[in-house]
Amino acid sequence: MMKRLLGRVMAVGLCLLMAQTAFSQSWETVRDSDDYLYGEGWGATVAEAERQALANLIGKIATSVTGESQRTLTVSHSNGKMDEESQFSQTVNTYSQATLTNTQQQVLQKEPEAYVVRWIKKSEIEKIFEARKRKAIDMVEAALRAEKKGKVDDVLRNYYWALTLLKSLQYPNDVTYTDEDGKKHVLTNWCKEKIDDTFDELKTVYDSREGDDVKLAITYKGKPVNSVDYRYWDGQGWSAIYSAKDGWGVLELTPGYEGSQVQLQFEYEYAGEAKVDKEVEDVLNAVKGTPMPESHINVFLESKEKAKEKKARQQLMATQSFSTNSMETFSPPKTVDKDEDAYKTAIEKVVKAVQQKNYNSVRLLFTDGGWDMFTKLLQYGRAKVLDSSNIRFLESNGCVVERGLRMSFSFASGVRKSFVEDVVMTFNGEKKIDNISFGLGKTAEDDILNRGVWEEKSRMAMMNFLENYKTAYALKRLDYISSVFDDDAVIITGTVIRKAASAVSVENRSQISQEGNLIIKKNRQTKDEYLRNLKRCFERNEFVNIRFSNNDVRKLGAGGESYAIQIAQDYYSSTYGDKGYLMLMVDINDPEKPLIKLRTWQPEKDPEFGLYEPGDF
Repeated sequence: MMKRLLGRVMAVGLCLLMAQTAFSQSWETVRDSDDYLYGEGWGATVAEAERQALANLIGKIATSVTGESQRTLTVSHSNGKMDEESQFSQTVNTYSQATLTNTQQQVLQKEPEAYVVRWIKKSEIEKIFEARKRKAIDMVEAALRAEKKGKVDDVLRNYYWALTLLKSLQYPNDVTYTDEDGKKHVLTNWCKEKIDDTFDELKTVYDSREGDDVKLAITYKGKPVNSVDYRYWDGQGWSAIYSAKDGWGVLELTPGYEGSQVQLQFEYEYAGEAKVDKEVEDVLNAVKGTPMPESHINVFLESKEKAKEKKARQQLMATQSFSTNSMETFSPPKTVDKDEDAYKTAIEKVVKAVQQKNYNSVRLLFTDGGWDMFTKLLQYGRAKVLDSSNIRFLESNGCVVERGLRMSFSFASGVRKSFVEDVVMTFNGEKKIDNISFGLGKTAEDDILNRGVWEEKSRMAMMNFLENYKTAYALKRLDYISSVFDDDAVIITGTVIRKAASAVSVENRSQISQEGNLIIKKNRQTKDEYLRNLKRCFERNEFVNIRFSNNDVRKLGAGGESYAIQIAQDYYSSTYGDKGYLMLMVDINDPEKPLIKLRTWQPEKDPEFGLYEPGDF
């Protein structure tokens, strides 16, 4: 079952060992040859000497490349003179954090007066930039996919990060990309054009105001934006970053604000999220940013729409999405036929309790498990109800599910952030709230619900599973995560290692492979091992956040209600971050007890075989 996966890892390990042998040379040969660049380092420890040697080598690489390249990027100025070499030295220095994987090192003298040398063959220097070029192109392709789903936050982040990575290359304007129409573009120019086009397609209008809270309607290409981030000037300073979802955003103005308009800026740099990719974070810090004046707009705090126009817009916001499935196949899930007023009254009481912060007043509306999730939800961030006017109740496998309650959650410490979420509440047979989750969003919801070839119960079960899985990590629900993993599940986890070991070992459970300039350690774990590690992760992190940028769900041919889910995932916590692709194989023959049979992770698409497929296992 694991033959193909292990075969790939073994092959990678062999290639790494062969590569090390191929460019291994004696220090004397390197020192006396013009074919190499080398750096020397001294220190009280070998580690300190290694850092000094690497820094010295990086400086020589920067000087060598700058002298041979005619670069056309805008650079910083010093005393009125262009300081190109200093700028480029900064960008090349970003490779030191990921550790150059095509260099050789030798310890000539040990502690306490350690002396280390590190070198690279000049012909290998071009490979330094190749992996970063591939990463930039991958980001462009991710942005193009996000455009089709209306995920503007992913569009802007990927284009801007790709543009910044390109600016750190040796010949940035030589990188081209051929679009779907066969037209070739200079990628540095095209990324900027695509960002400008994205801002142009974003339209933001005032919807309503209640006290100091303003509701915004945001569209992209004429449809409710799936997701976009922004900040605004509240009269005293720039706000935290707010996240709009399914076309709706919010402004929380300072008390007594009487201005007629507010300046809003759409987020595109995402410096705070760059922690998920250390290489991107280093380059963003080193490369001079590209100004994006089109990211700023003014929003008038009053409606200029006529009644007919407002009605048409509200209908658009309620019915349209960036679903990738045909609406003709849509067979909507059943709404509640009886006792709807009882469910509606319960939700109205919950909304009032949140607004008045009188949470104990609704304790009897919840089961013990539901109340535990409700209190964790309120602790996740400062909670505020944004909209409860579009709530609907659906039947799902013997339960009643509330959808449409929209809330915002704000964080004032650390990275200031506020985001909008659909809060989904599930009532049990006794009409008590037994489960709470964050909704996937209208586009993802439609993508699943509109699959007319699936039975209704299958569609609802799959959506419930994905929402519960996502929410369990945010609320640190180890009990739920334990319940959904099969006792014999195959679990492949990955960790990004910033520094490569001097040799590659292939062991029974721990495999090491090379992805660009990073070393990825892949581990096969048992369920108990995975849960123990996850518990430690939850304990040492103030927060854990998993962000799904897209999901592809396919029904498997065997096993009844068994599905393969491929998800692009950003993992973000207070101590660690990474990004990659998650694949889950899940059995939902019993919708109340979904079971994950397989979980795999990989940092990026392999240039040869792409993403892991169910048939690989």
